[in-house]
Amino acid sequence: MSDQCSFETRAIHAGNTADPLTGAVVPPIYQVSTYKQDGVGGLRGGYEYSRSANPTRTALEENLAALEGGRRGLAFASGLAAEDCLLRTLLTPGDHVVIPNDAYGGTFRLFAKVASRWGVEFSVADTSDVAAVRAALTPRTKAVWVETPSNPLLGITDIAAVAQVARQAGARLVVDNTFASPYLQQPLALGADVVVHSTTKYMGGHSDVVGGALVVSDPELAEELAYHQNAMGAVAGPFDAWLVLRGIKTLAVRMDRHTENATKVTDLLTRHPKVSQVLYPGLPEHPGHEVAAKQMRAFGGMVSFRVAGGEEAAVEVCNRAKLFTLGESLGGVESLLEHPGRMTHASAAGSPLEVPADLVRLSVGIENGDDLLADLTQALG
Repeated sequence: MSDQCSFETRAIHAGNTADPLTGAVVPPIYQVSTYKQDGVGGLRGGYEYSRSANPTRTALEENLAALEGGRRGLAFASGLAAEDCLLRTLLTPGDHVVIPNDAYGGTFRLFAKVASRWGVEFSVADTSDVAAVRAALTPRTKAVWVETPSNPLLGITDIAAVAQVARQAGARLVVDNTFASPYLQQPLALGADVVVHSTTKYMGGHSDVVGGALVVSDPELAEELAYHQNAMGAVAGPFDAWLVLRGIKTLAVRMDRHTENATKVTDLLTRHPKVSQVLYPGLPEHPGHEVAAKQMRAFGGMVSFRVAGGEEAAVEVCNRAKLFTLGESLGGVESLLEHPGRMTHASAAGSPLEVPADLVRLSVGIENGDDLLADLTQALG
């Protein structure tokens, strides 16, 4: 498929070659562990064992690379499995990483409770401030980790500016692109070295699969990651890969609707007397609005807000919601809400990444927008 095709066309066709045996337009689910060899070492299509490679996973990995504009995509059993593989590929004991002061709680836990025991050190910096990133670098820094928009405070990092700082320091720039999806933002084109996804979220899009991905442009790094992926084994299963590949086909139209509904939600929240602050990069008053407008196609479906009545009032909003489902995760067609301090980011309590206790995070779905506004109105009371 030509790289000149539009995103929407690549989302549907990249990696989705018609089955040569039957002509099926959807790649089959190769639910298989091993493959017949034509003599010792005579592999058909390079397949010998499904941890190393599987045709359904290959289709997804080709699709991921095409959407992010990378040379190679790698699909994993979860977003954290992808992150773990990346850390163990890039780093050795004694290395240092700069991580953001707002990030997914599981990512922070991976650094603070797992990688640190392996001898990897990290510093926390406000990655929306390029000077703060530069100040956090050390001679042992091998990677700068960025989420933009960040989870759950919706902070924005200038990818191109931070990429330049990282490059000057000899460090790789890693961008978690989960909140934006490749439809809204393509970090590799802005100078990032690695893109991370939890494909559980917008890529899968239907809350029915868990997966992760890495996409890179450097062929040498791609080979190193593929070696570690096979050696460590946390690969996406064929049915999970098939579900993500199916979800991606509608990514563009879903993200348009997510963004449309999120814009309506922020308009309601900014005018509501029981909301003290709305965090959404699409708002002109958001400190990262201009950068987001420069590097994103649109502002996405994630919205966070602070409740004027404090922590207990925020918890009550979560408990009163009916159409917004109280649950962790995000990016599905249905709307979700949660209390990050007690749910997804509980592991960051007491750390520099601790989130405000009065914060509510919304994953705005693709339902009728007026129905969502009515539910939020009654939940806020």
